[in-house]
Amino acid sequence: MSDASAPRIALVQTQAENAGAQEISRLLAADFTARGFDVRQLFFFHRTGSFDASAQVEFCADERPSGPLAFLRFLFQLYTRLRRMRPDVVVTFQHYGNVIAAPVARLAGARRVVANQVTAGALLAPWLVGADKWLGRLGAYDRIVVNSDVTADMFKDYPASYRQRIVHIDHGFEDKTQTIGKAEARAQLGLPLDVPLLGCAARLHPSKQLDVAIAILPAIDKAHLALAGQGADRPRLEAAAREAGVSARVHFLGELAPERIGLFLAALDCFVFPSAAESFGLAPVEAAQTGLPVVANELPVLKDVLSVEGEPCAIFADARDHAAFGNAVNLVLDDPALAAKLGAVGRRLKGRYPLSAMTGAYAELIGKLIGSGDASRP
Repeated sequence: MSDASAPRIALVQTQAENAGAQEISRLLAADFTARGFDVRQLFFFHRTGSFDASAQVEFCADERPSGPLAFLRFLFQLYTRLRRMRPDVVVTFQHYGNVIAAPVARLAGARRVVANQVTAGALLAPWLVGADKWLGRLGAYDRIVVNSDVTADMFKDYPASYRQRIVHIDHGFEDKTQTIGKAEARAQLGLPLDVPLLGCAARLHPSKQLDVAIAILPAIDKAHLALAGQGADRPRLEAAAREAGVSARVHFLGELAPERIGLFLAALDCFVFPSAAESFGLAPVEAAQTGLPVVANELPVLKDVLSVEGEPCAIFADARDHAAFGNAVNLVLDDPALAAKLGAVGRRLKGRYPLSAMTGAYAELIGKLIGSGDASRP
Protein backbone atom coordinates (compact mmCIF):
# COMPACT_ATOMS: atom_id res chain seq x y z
CA MET A 1 0.00 0.00 0.00
CA SER A 2 1.44 3.35 -0.98
CA ASP A 3 1.60 6.28 1.42
CA ALA A 4 -0.90 8.17 -0.74
CA SER A 5 -3.52 5.44 -0.28
CA ALA A 6 -2.79 4.67 3.37
CA PRO A 7 -5.96 4.91 5.46
CA ARG A 8 -5.91 7.60 8.15
CA ILE A 9 -7.15 6.10 11.40
CA ALA A 10 -7.94 7.94 14.64
CA LEU A 11 -8.19 5.77 17.78
CA VAL A 12 -10.09 7.80 20.38
CA GLN A 13 -9.99 6.93 24.08
CA THR A 14 -11.04 8.60 27.30
CA GLN A 15 -8.10 8.78 29.74
CA ALA A 16 -4.48 8.00 28.92
CA GLU A 17 -3.32 5.26 31.29
CA ASN A 18 -2.32 1.61 31.17
CA ALA A 19 -5.60 -0.30 31.43
CA GLY A 20 -7.42 -2.91 29.37
CA ALA A 21 -9.12 -0.72 26.76
CA GLN A 22 -5.96 1.37 26.38
CA GLU A 23 -3.93 -1.80 25.88
CA ILE A 24 -6.21 -2.85 23.02
CA SER A 25 -5.86 0.60 21.46
CA ARG A 26 -2.06 0.39 21.83
CA LEU A 27 -1.94 -3.03 20.16
CA LEU A 28 -4.15 -1.88 17.29
CA ALA A 29 -2.08 1.26 16.77
CA ALA A 30 1.11 -0.79 16.54
CA ASP A 31 -0.41 -3.25 14.09
CA PHE A 32 -2.06 -0.58 11.94
CA THR A 33 1.22 1.32 11.74
CA ALA A 34 3.01 -1.85 10.62
CA ARG A 35 0.39 -2.23 7.87
CA GLY A 36 1.21 1.25 6.60
CA PHE A 37 -1.82 3.03 8.02
CA ASP A 38 -1.51 6.65 9.11
CA VAL A 39 -2.49 6.24 12.78
CA ARG A 40 -3.16 8.74 15.55
CA GLN A 41 -4.26 8.00 19.10
CA LEU A 42 -6.34 10.75 20.64
CA PHE A 43 -7.15 10.82 24.36
CA PHE A 44 -9.73 12.98 26.05
CA PHE A 45 -7.32 13.76 28.88
CA HIS A 46 -3.94 12.90 30.32
CA ARG A 47 -3.92 10.73 33.46
CA THR A 48 -0.47 9.07 33.56
CA GLY A 49 2.69 9.21 31.49
CA SER A 50 2.02 5.84 29.87
CA PHE A 51 1.58 7.25 26.35
CA ASP A 52 3.83 10.31 26.57
CA ALA A 53 6.67 8.82 24.54
CA SER A 54 4.62 8.21 21.39
CA ALA A 55 4.69 10.77 18.60
CA GLN A 56 1.34 9.38 17.39
CA VAL A 57 -0.52 10.42 20.55
CA GLU A 58 -2.41 13.63 21.30
CA PHE A 59 -4.33 14.81 24.36
CA CYS A 60 -7.35 17.10 24.35
CA ALA A 61 -6.85 18.16 28.00
CA ASP A 62 -4.13 17.90 30.63
CA GLU A 63 -6.59 16.52 33.18
CA ARG A 64 -10.17 15.36 33.43
CA PRO A 65 -12.40 18.36 32.60
CA SER A 66 -14.20 19.70 35.64
CA GLY A 67 -16.94 22.27 35.23
CA PRO A 68 -18.89 23.47 32.16
CA LEU A 69 -16.18 25.75 30.76
CA ALA A 70 -13.46 23.10 30.99
CA PHE A 71 -15.78 20.60 29.31
CA LEU A 72 -16.54 23.03 26.48
CA ARG A 73 -12.81 23.66 25.98
CA PHE A 74 -12.27 19.90 25.85
CA LEU A 75 -15.03 19.48 23.25
CA PHE A 76 -13.50 22.24 21.14
CA GLN A 77 -10.09 20.57 21.30
CA LEU A 78 -11.60 17.21 20.38
CA TYR A 79 -13.42 18.72 17.41
CA THR A 80 -10.39 20.74 16.28
CA ARG A 81 -8.00 17.81 16.43
CA LEU A 82 -10.33 15.45 14.60
CA ARG A 83 -11.01 18.13 11.99
CA ARG A 84 -7.27 18.57 11.47
CA MET A 85 -6.58 14.81 11.32
CA ARG A 86 -9.31 14.23 8.71
CA PRO A 87 -9.37 10.47 9.46
CA ASP A 88 -10.90 7.98 7.08
CA VAL A 89 -12.12 5.98 10.08
CA VAL A 90 -12.56 7.00 13.71
CA VAL A 91 -12.43 4.12 16.19
CA THR A 92 -13.84 4.99 19.63
CA PHE A 93 -13.40 3.07 22.89
CA GLN A 94 -15.33 2.88 26.15
CA HIS A 95 -18.75 4.24 26.91
CA TYR A 96 -17.83 7.94 27.13
CA GLY A 97 -15.51 7.53 24.19
CA ASN A 98 -18.41 6.29 22.08
CA VAL A 99 -21.12 8.66 23.24
CA ILE A 100 -18.97 11.81 23.13
CA ALA A 101 -16.44 11.17 20.37
CA ALA A 102 -18.77 9.66 17.78
CA PRO A 103 -21.06 12.70 17.35
CA VAL A 104 -18.12 15.11 17.59
CA ALA A 105 -16.29 13.10 14.93
CA ARG A 106 -19.34 13.33 12.65
CA LEU A 107 -19.47 17.09 13.14
CA ALA A 108 -15.76 17.25 12.34
CA GLY A 109 -16.38 15.53 9.00
CA ALA A 110 -15.63 11.88 9.77
CA ARG A 111 -17.53 9.64 7.39
CA ARG A 112 -16.95 6.33 9.20
CA VAL A 113 -17.07 5.61 12.94
CA VAL A 114 -16.46 2.29 14.68
CA ALA A 115 -17.58 2.13 18.33
CA ASN A 116 -16.19 -0.38 20.81
CA GLN A 117 -18.38 -1.73 23.60
CA VAL A 118 -15.73 -2.72 26.15
CA THR A 119 -17.46 -1.60 29.37
CA ALA A 120 -19.52 -3.98 31.50
CA GLY A 121 -23.19 -3.04 31.49
CA ALA A 122 -23.34 -3.00 35.29
CA LEU A 123 -20.99 0.00 35.32
CA LEU A 124 -23.10 2.17 33.00
CA ALA A 125 -25.48 4.89 34.14
CA PRO A 126 -29.01 4.63 32.63
CA TRP A 127 -28.68 7.95 30.78
CA LEU A 128 -25.45 6.72 29.17
CA VAL A 129 -27.08 3.49 28.06
CA GLY A 130 -29.95 5.49 26.58
CA ALA A 131 -27.65 7.89 24.74
CA ASP A 132 -25.64 5.02 23.29
CA LYS A 133 -28.78 3.21 22.16
CA TRP A 134 -30.08 6.27 20.32
CA LEU A 135 -26.71 7.02 18.72
CA GLY A 136 -26.51 3.46 17.44
CA ARG A 137 -30.07 3.54 16.12
CA LEU A 138 -29.52 6.85 14.34
CA GLY A 139 -26.32 5.71 12.65
CA ALA A 140 -23.70 7.65 14.58
CA TYR A 141 -21.77 4.37 14.59
CA ASP A 142 -21.21 2.53 11.32
CA ARG A 143 -20.13 -0.58 13.21
CA ILE A 144 -20.25 -1.55 16.89
CA VAL A 145 -17.59 -4.00 18.06
CA VAL A 146 -18.32 -6.31 21.01
CA ASN A 147 -15.53 -8.30 22.62
CA SER A 148 -17.28 -11.35 24.11
CA ASP A 149 -20.48 -13.37 23.95
CA VAL A 150 -21.55 -11.91 27.29
CA THR A 151 -21.08 -8.37 26.00
CA ALA A 152 -22.99 -9.21 22.82
CA ASP A 153 -25.85 -10.52 24.96
CA MET A 154 -26.26 -7.02 26.46
CA PHE A 155 -27.73 -5.89 23.16
CA LYS A 156 -30.01 -8.83 22.32
CA ASP A 157 -33.16 -6.77 22.98
CA TYR A 158 -31.96 -3.60 21.23
CA PRO A 159 -33.69 -2.37 18.08
CA ALA A 160 -32.67 -4.07 14.84
CA SER A 161 -31.21 -0.79 13.56
CA TYR A 162 -28.65 -1.03 16.38
CA ARG A 163 -28.03 -4.80 16.34
CA GLN A 164 -27.38 -4.93 12.60
CA ARG A 165 -24.24 -2.84 13.13
CA ILE A 166 -22.71 -5.20 15.73
CA VAL A 167 -19.51 -7.09 14.92
CA HIS A 168 -17.99 -9.60 17.35
CA ILE A 169 -14.19 -9.38 17.64
CA ASP A 170 -12.61 -11.12 20.62
CA HIS A 171 -9.78 -9.33 22.35
CA GLY A 172 -6.32 -10.55 21.46
CA PHE A 173 -3.29 -10.05 23.64
CA GLU A 174 0.48 -9.97 23.72
CA ASP A 175 2.13 -12.98 25.32
CA LYS A 176 3.53 -11.64 28.60
CA THR A 177 5.45 -14.84 29.42
CA GLN A 178 9.02 -14.24 30.59
CA THR A 179 11.81 -16.73 31.25
CA ILE A 180 13.10 -14.85 34.29
CA GLY A 181 13.02 -16.75 37.58
CA LYS A 182 10.55 -15.90 40.33
CA ALA A 183 13.23 -14.79 42.78
CA GLU A 184 14.88 -12.49 40.25
CA ALA A 185 11.54 -11.00 39.21
CA ARG A 186 10.68 -10.25 42.83
CA ALA A 187 14.09 -8.75 43.46
CA GLN A 188 13.71 -6.39 40.49
CA LEU A 189 10.31 -5.25 41.77
CA GLY A 190 11.37 -4.98 45.41
CA LEU A 191 8.98 -7.73 46.54
CA PRO A 192 9.60 -10.26 49.35
CA LEU A 193 11.35 -13.44 48.25
CA ASP A 194 10.26 -16.12 50.71
CA VAL A 195 6.47 -15.74 51.01
CA PRO A 196 3.42 -16.82 49.01
CA LEU A 197 2.73 -13.87 46.74
CA LEU A 198 -0.68 -12.99 45.38
CA GLY A 199 -1.07 -10.24 42.83
CA CYS A 200 -3.39 -8.33 40.56
CA ALA A 201 -2.79 -5.88 37.72
CA ALA A 202 -5.74 -3.51 37.59
CA ARG A 203 -6.77 0.11 37.86
CA LEU A 204 -7.32 1.00 41.51
CA HIS A 205 -11.07 1.54 41.27
CA PRO A 206 -13.90 0.33 43.53
CA SER A 207 -15.35 -1.81 40.73
CA LYS A 208 -12.21 -3.98 40.80
CA GLN A 209 -12.96 -4.92 44.46
CA LEU A 210 -9.29 -5.14 45.37
CA ASP A 211 -10.29 -4.70 49.00
CA VAL A 212 -11.40 -8.34 48.78
CA ALA A 213 -7.83 -9.38 47.96
CA ILE A 214 -6.71 -7.44 51.03
CA ALA A 215 -9.44 -8.86 53.27
CA ILE A 216 -8.45 -12.48 52.60
CA LEU A 217 -4.78 -12.03 53.53
CA PRO A 218 -5.21 -12.81 57.27
CA ALA A 219 -6.61 -16.25 56.32
CA ILE A 220 -3.66 -17.10 54.05
CA ASP A 221 -0.57 -17.98 56.05
CA LYS A 222 2.32 -15.55 55.46
CA ALA A 223 0.91 -14.43 52.11
CA HIS A 224 1.62 -10.98 50.66
CA LEU A 225 -0.31 -9.09 47.99
CA ALA A 226 1.21 -7.02 45.17
CA LEU A 227 -1.00 -4.57 43.28
CA ALA A 228 0.15 -3.17 39.93
CA GLY A 229 -1.94 -0.16 39.00
CA GLN A 230 -2.89 3.39 39.86
CA GLY A 231 -6.14 5.09 40.66
CA ALA A 232 -8.19 7.11 43.08
CA ASP A 233 -9.11 4.06 45.17
CA ARG A 234 -5.61 3.72 46.62
CA PRO A 235 -6.27 5.64 49.89
CA ARG A 236 -9.31 3.46 50.61
CA LEU A 237 -7.30 0.31 49.91
CA GLU A 238 -4.47 1.48 52.13
CA ALA A 239 -6.99 2.11 54.90
CA ALA A 240 -8.45 -1.37 54.41
CA ALA A 241 -4.99 -2.88 54.77
CA ARG A 242 -4.42 -0.97 58.00
CA GLU A 243 -7.78 -2.02 59.40
CA ALA A 244 -7.05 -5.67 58.57
CA GLY A 245 -3.60 -5.42 60.15
CA VAL A 246 -1.83 -6.38 56.92
CA SER A 247 -0.29 -3.09 55.76
CA ALA A 248 3.20 -4.62 55.77
CA ARG A 249 1.93 -7.43 53.53
CA VAL A 250 0.38 -5.24 50.81
CA HIS A 251 2.68 -3.74 48.18
CA PHE A 252 1.45 -0.95 45.89
CA LEU A 253 3.71 -0.94 42.82
CA GLY A 254 1.95 1.84 40.93
CA GLU A 255 1.33 1.71 37.20
CA LEU A 256 3.68 -0.61 35.32
CA ALA A 257 4.54 -0.19 31.65
CA PRO A 258 3.17 -2.98 29.40
CA GLU A 259 6.65 -4.44 28.95
CA ARG A 260 6.99 -4.85 32.74
CA ILE A 261 3.69 -6.65 33.31
CA GLY A 262 5.36 -9.92 32.32
CA LEU A 263 8.00 -9.33 34.99
CA PHE A 264 5.23 -8.72 37.53
CA LEU A 265 3.39 -11.91 36.58
CA ALA A 266 6.61 -13.93 36.80
CA ALA A 267 6.96 -12.85 40.43
CA LEU A 268 3.58 -14.20 41.56
CA ASP A 269 2.31 -17.50 42.92
CA CYS A 270 -1.36 -16.72 42.22
CA PHE A 271 -3.21 -14.02 40.28
CA VAL A 272 -6.36 -12.86 42.07
CA PHE A 273 -9.15 -11.05 40.23
CA PRO A 274 -12.17 -10.18 42.39
CA SER A 275 -13.56 -7.60 39.93
CA ALA A 276 -17.29 -6.91 40.22
CA ALA A 277 -17.95 -6.41 36.49
CA GLU A 278 -16.07 -7.03 33.24
CA SER A 279 -16.81 -7.13 29.54
CA PHE A 280 -13.87 -9.49 28.84
CA GLY A 281 -11.16 -9.58 31.53
CA LEU A 282 -7.90 -8.97 29.69
CA ALA A 283 -5.70 -8.91 32.80
CA PRO A 284 -6.54 -12.43 34.07
CA VAL A 285 -6.33 -13.81 30.53
CA GLU A 286 -2.81 -12.40 30.19
CA ALA A 287 -1.91 -13.85 33.60
CA ALA A 288 -3.34 -17.30 32.89
CA GLN A 289 -1.56 -17.51 29.53
CA THR A 290 1.82 -17.25 31.27
CA GLY A 291 0.94 -20.41 33.22
CA LEU A 292 0.05 -18.56 36.41
CA PRO A 293 -2.92 -20.01 38.35
CA VAL A 294 -5.83 -17.57 38.62
CA VAL A 295 -8.58 -17.19 41.21
CA ALA A 296 -11.37 -15.00 39.86
CA ASN A 297 -14.81 -13.77 40.77
CA GLU A 298 -17.46 -16.10 39.39
CA LEU A 299 -18.72 -13.73 36.71
CA PRO A 300 -20.23 -15.42 33.65
CA VAL A 301 -17.88 -13.55 31.33
CA LEU A 302 -14.80 -14.63 33.29
CA LYS A 303 -15.97 -18.24 33.32
CA ASP A 304 -16.30 -17.98 29.54
CA VAL A 305 -13.03 -16.32 28.62
CA LEU A 306 -10.89 -18.17 31.20
CA SER A 307 -11.45 -21.55 29.59
CA VAL A 308 -10.23 -23.49 26.59
CA GLU A 309 -12.56 -25.99 24.93
CA GLY A 310 -14.69 -26.04 28.07
CA GLU A 311 -11.75 -26.64 30.42
CA PRO A 312 -11.22 -23.84 32.98
CA CYS A 313 -7.83 -22.28 33.63
CA ALA A 314 -8.99 -20.57 36.83
CA ILE A 315 -10.75 -21.30 40.09
CA PHE A 316 -13.93 -19.28 40.51
CA ALA A 317 -15.47 -18.10 43.77
CA ASP A 318 -17.96 -15.44 44.80
CA ALA A 319 -15.82 -12.43 45.72
CA ARG A 320 -18.59 -11.21 48.03
CA ASP A 321 -17.94 -14.29 50.18
CA HIS A 322 -14.49 -13.53 51.54
CA ALA A 323 -14.13 -16.93 53.16
CA ALA A 324 -14.92 -18.73 49.90
CA PHE A 325 -12.57 -16.54 47.91
CA GLY A 326 -9.77 -17.04 50.45
CA ASN A 327 -10.36 -20.80 50.47
CA ALA A 328 -10.02 -20.87 46.68
CA VAL A 329 -6.67 -19.10 46.91
CA ASN A 330 -5.49 -21.50 49.63
CA LEU A 331 -6.57 -24.42 47.45
CA VAL A 332 -4.32 -23.22 44.63
CA LEU A 333 -1.37 -22.46 46.91
CA ASP A 334 -1.62 -25.81 48.75
CA ASP A 335 -2.06 -28.02 45.68
CA PRO A 336 0.88 -27.77 43.22
CA ALA A 337 -0.74 -30.32 40.92
CA LEU A 338 -3.90 -28.21 40.64
CA ALA A 339 -1.85 -25.07 40.03
CA ALA A 340 0.12 -26.86 37.30
CA LYS A 341 -3.08 -28.12 35.67
CA LEU A 342 -4.60 -24.64 35.61
CA GLY A 343 -1.36 -23.25 34.21
CA ALA A 344 -1.25 -25.83 31.43
CA VAL A 345 -4.77 -24.93 30.30
CA GLY A 346 -4.01 -21.21 30.63
CA ARG A 347 -1.07 -21.44 28.25
CA ARG A 348 -3.51 -22.58 25.57
CA LEU A 349 -5.41 -19.28 25.71
CA LYS A 350 -3.00 -17.88 23.14
CA GLY A 351 -4.61 -20.23 20.63
CA ARG A 352 -8.09 -19.07 21.58
CA TYR A 353 -7.33 -15.34 21.51
CA PRO A 354 -4.42 -14.82 19.09
CA LEU A 355 -3.37 -11.20 18.69
CA SER A 356 -3.22 -11.61 14.91
CA ALA A 357 -6.89 -12.62 14.79
CA MET A 358 -7.98 -9.46 16.58
CA THR A 359 -5.81 -7.06 14.60
CA GLY A 360 -6.63 -8.80 11.34
CA ALA A 361 -10.36 -8.59 12.03
CA TYR A 362 -10.14 -4.85 12.76
CA ALA A 363 -8.06 -4.26 9.64
CA GLU A 364 -10.56 -6.22 7.55
CA LEU A 365 -13.41 -4.20 9.04
CA ILE A 366 -11.66 -0.95 8.20
CA GLY A 367 -10.92 -2.20 4.71
CA LYS A 368 -14.59 -2.96 4.11
CA LEU A 369 -15.68 0.43 5.44
CA ILE A 370 -13.36 2.36 3.17
CA GLY A 371 -13.79 -0.03 0.24
CA SER A 372 -10.16 -1.23 0.20
CA GLY A 373 -9.51 -4.94 0.58
CA ASP A 374 -5.81 -4.15 0.88
CA ALA A 375 -6.35 -2.90 4.43
CA SER A 376 -6.73 -6.44 5.73
CA ARG A 377 -3.21 -7.47 4.65
CA PRO A 378 -0.10 -6.71 6.71
